[in-house]
Parts: sequence; C-alpha cells; structure tokens
Amino acid sequence: MPSIRVLPDVLASQVAAGEVVERPASVVKELVENSIDAGAREVLVEIRRGGAALVRVTDDGCGMTPGDARMSLERHATSKLREAADLHRIRTLGFRGEAVPSIASVSRFRLKTRTAGAVAGTEIEVEGGRIAEPRDAGCPVGTVIEVRDLFFNVPARKKFLRTETTESAHIEHQLRLHALAAAEVRIRFRKDEREVFDLPAGLDRFDRLRQIVGLAVGKELLRLETTEGRGLKVEGFLLPHGHARRGRKHQCIFLNGRPVEDAAISRGLVEGFRGGLPEGLHPAAWLWIELDPALVDVNVHPAKREIRLRQPHELREAIAAAVMGASSALQPPKPVLREPPSAPVRPAPPRSPEYAAPAPRPVAWQPVAVECPLLPDPAETSRQTGPRFRFIGTLLGRYALLESEDGLVMLDPQAARERILYEKLLAGGQGSGHSQSLLVPVVLDPGPREAELLLAHREGLATAGFELGDFGGGSVQVSSAPSFVDPAEVAALLTGLADELADEASLSRRFALERLAKSLARKAALLEKTRPEEALALLDRLFECDLPYCAADGRPTLTEFSLGELERRFGSSR
Repeated sequence: MPSIRVLPDVLASQVAAGEVVERPASVVKELVENSIDAGAREVLVEIRRGGAALVRVTDDGCGMTPGDARMSLERHATSKLREAADLHRIRTLGFRGEAVPSIASVSRFRLKTRTAGAVAGTEIEVEGGRIAEPRDAGCPVGTVIEVRDLFFNVPARKKFLRTETTESAHIEHQLRLHALAAAEVRIRFRKDEREVFDLPAGLDRFDRLRQIVGLAVGKELLRLETTEGRGLKVEGFLLPHGHARRGRKHQCIFLNGRPVEDAAISRGLVEGFRGGLPEGLHPAAWLWIELDPALVDVNVHPAKREIRLRQPHELREAIAAAVMGASSALQPPKPVLREPPSAPVRPAPPRSPEYAAPAPRPVAWQPVAVECPLLPDPAETSRQTGPRFRFIGTLLGRYALLESEDGLVMLDPQAARERILYEKLLAGGQGSGHSQSLLVPVVLDPGPREAELLLAHREGLATAGFELGDFGGGSVQVSSAPSFVDPAEVAALLTGLADELADEASLSRRFALERLAKSLARKAALLEKTRPEEALALLDRLFECDLPYCAADGRPTLTEFSLGELERRFGSSR
C-alpha cells in the first residue's frame, strides 16, 4: 500500500474546488457573498458565455490591504473566525476561507482591491493555483475579481457544464436570491455585454420582491404577519394555493440573510395551508427568518445550502402559524355541491319472520339500448383487430360495460381517449384539434432557469401546438396554443411542465414532448363529454395504439372480470 502523504497546496485546493465550485453560478454565489460581507452597497456581476469564459464581480465594499489581499488566496484564511466558539455565532455569509483559493485553483484569476485610506490598490493574478507576485494598481475603493476560463485545467469538470443559456439561467437565479436576501444592496447583472437587470438599493422587501416576480404576480402576494418566538422571528409573503407547484424551487428561504434549504421549513409552509393543497404540490413562498445563531448550524454543507436546526419543531410551528394567519385568503374555493340524479330503486324483497332485508340501496346503473345511426349497433361486435366485445350498458354514466368471450369488461372512455391523444401527439399530431393564435399573447414568468428550459424545447412544444418566444428578463411569450386549451390555463400548463423539466436530469426534446403530451391528452380527454355508449367506436381507435391497455400515466383503460371469477363470487358453476 502506498505511504500516506500530505497533498500539495494546489492539488488540495482543486479537491476543495470540487465541493465548493460546481458550476459558474457557484463562483458568483461565493464572490457576491464576500462582497455583501465586505459592506458593499453596490455589486455588479458580468458574465460571458454562461460564466465559463468570464465571471467578473465588482463591489464598492471596504476593500483589502495588500497583506489581506495576498492572505485571501491561502486556504482556510479568513477574517470572520477567531476561535472555535465563533462557529456557534456566525452571522456572515462566508467564514471558512476556502472559496477564493478554490476558485483561483481552477481558473485564470485576477484580484484588484483598494481600501479607503490607501493611495494605490493591489493587483494579484493566479493561474491554476499558481500565485504571481502582488503589484500596485489603480482602482476605486472596493474589490474587483475576474474569473476567466473556468475549469481550463480540469477538463473532466468542464465537460459536465450545461449549455451557455442553462448556466446563465442558474447565475441569474442565484443573483435574484441575493437580491431578495439583501434588499439594501444594488445588484446589477450583465450577460454578454447586455444588461439583464438593475435592482436599485433602498427598497423594502415587498417592493424588491415585486420587481423580481413581476407586477401581475406581485398583486397576488399575501403578506404574513410577523411571528416571533424564542430566539426566532418569521416574516414573508405567500401566493394563494392556485400558484402551488411541484418541487420547492419556487420557495425562497433566507435565514439570517443566507439563502438556505430545509425540509422542516418546507413542511411548516405546507402545514400552514391546513390541507388546502393537492398532494405533491408545494406553496410559492418567500420567507425571511431571523434565528439565534446558536440554534442553527450552517457548517454542514460544502456550499452552505443546507443547515441543521437545533429546534426544528419550534421553527416549523412558527412558520405554520404565520401561514395560518392568512388562511382566509389561502383557502381554495369550495366546490359547488349538486344533488345526485335520482336513480331507480329496486323494490324491497318480501319480509319473513326469519329474515329482515336491509334497506334498499340506490342503483345508478341500468342497461341501455343505443340507437345512433353514426355508431355501430350495440349488439354488433367491434370490427377492430383486438379482442371482440359486445356493448351491454353503462355504469354511473361513466364506464362502458362490455361482454367479452371470457366475461365482463369495463372500459374507462376517458382513459382510452387519453391514450389515443397521447400517442397522436407523440407521432406529431395536434391532438383533437388545431393550434389557435391567442388574441392576447400570454407572458409567463416561471423564473430564469425554467424559462430557458421552455425555450430550449420550443420545437417540441410547437409540435404540440404551442408557439413560444423569448420575451426577455426570464419571461416567455406564448402566441398560440392547442384549440382545446383555455387561454387562461396556458400559463399553469406550461409552468408545470417547466417545473418537471427542472426536476429531471434528462432534458431531451423527447422527454419534454412526452411530459407535455401527457398533460395535454388528459386535459383534452376531460373536455370531451364522456359517452360510454360510443365504446365500440372508441375501441377501434384504442386498439390501433401501441399500448392500448393503459393511459399515459399508467391507469388502466380496460378491466376484465372473468366468468370464472364471477361464478366464484356468486358461488355458482355451470
């Protein structure tokens, strides 16, 4: 076995970079956090080619002396910790002293900085972890860090970067998080020499949030009453239940000014809705939490995304209580209850001294004879190439009852139509109708990452009947949609698709089309009135499908009860 050796400093920094620097957005996160910790009132972030070619962060913070500038490039060198006890009272965003040397070890790096009292600034260049001698330089008070050719010396890591648009979207998302966490700081973002946004300082949280989510969504924001407990304070905003989405990417949680992720906090949000959300959906929320640093450990994740709470139940209950305070606005509309249609009742059997019959139960099924010249005669067997059936009736106006060679078959017409439409969409058809131009184009604001995903799959979406365009600023314009989709539902349908795409590792066009085809097929099937008596005509189309026995989501289209099973249930035999 080889002997144990201490890693060289450059190699050790590159290993650390594997934990801290996942992608260009990680570089932006670490550098902007340092700028905010330095007291900056203005931060400018510039990128080229998704951040792989250049990330430049300029701030007007306190700057560094020549000695501190050189020391900042050493591993585990920090101004924010002095002793072990400081780990229990961390209030700064950075504290470990690993980010800057890790970034410098996998890039061509330049640092320029000056303090307010210095005549000249300091400039240091680093290439792949090799530090050049510092030199004097002219620069304003503050710090400028340039990171060029990220992962140029670690080609295996560079191959895992996504497209430029995807990496840019991750950076934009990260900056929006920082903009919400530090509303007192002006944050500007430029991509490939074009200004994406300029968020001014001095706004309160509500105005900063409205700038980011847009005025339309901003009108629906619900302010939570400030909730305080032992060593904690919770405030923030929610959107009504109709904006709930799959996954938690639309939940922004800031703990002591740090964007974090935590399952207990997310559970508190769901519990606050008191069962008002469908299973699997999570509310859209923005929470600012102030917590005694002694009650939270922020040193459990290399990128400081995850935390460990010492009293998670108290925080969860405080969040749930804050959400419940807006319960009247959060409750979904109550469904309109209608009296069920009257059904024929079988006469009660005669009573005898030995037996008292139970109260008769309403029966909502009765055989029907179909007289429709456009459909096959009910007594006629289906002419499709699949199994042969004879239509005998309907159940609850929803299911078709068919007689097969081996017993009783129930058909779900809605599930059957879903399968037919799903395969038609995948084959390049337009479902049950054509694409229609929208009188007023719909503008979506799903977030920068989700917008990039939708635009990346616009060709597949066009096959399904959607015409998408880039509206700028992380927004997408929809100018046409399938004719059977209500324009009011376009936003929810495509936003849900974007969420699913963001949650999946595979981002192929086929994947996007399959996801959309499932949603559209289900929606189109719901819009068409169920007519079980048309079962035989529907079966002809169903058995032309590749997988006729299940809908796109796996629900069965047909269920059979064999004659043997029926005889066992009735205790009879031929």
